[in-house]
Amino acid sequence: MSKQQDRDVYRRSDGKWANKRHDAQKEAYEAGRQNLINQGGGEISIHRADNCQIREKNTISPGNDDYPPKG
Repeated sequence: MSKQQDRDVYRRSDGKWANKRHDAQKEAYEAGRQNLINQGGGEISIHRADNCQIREKNTISPGNDDYPPKG
């Protein structure tokens, strides 16, 4: 059984390297969101399980959202 601080380092299909720690999408999203907050904002994309489609994109402040919600 892996421990919380354990990581998997692997090469993605695009040739870049990734560092994976989370088993659940929610945990991975929150970690990515926190990373963007610490880095000054940006956009985070959530992919479907097949990794072919993006199902949601969120702008983390102070990043610029080209299409902010209305209302």
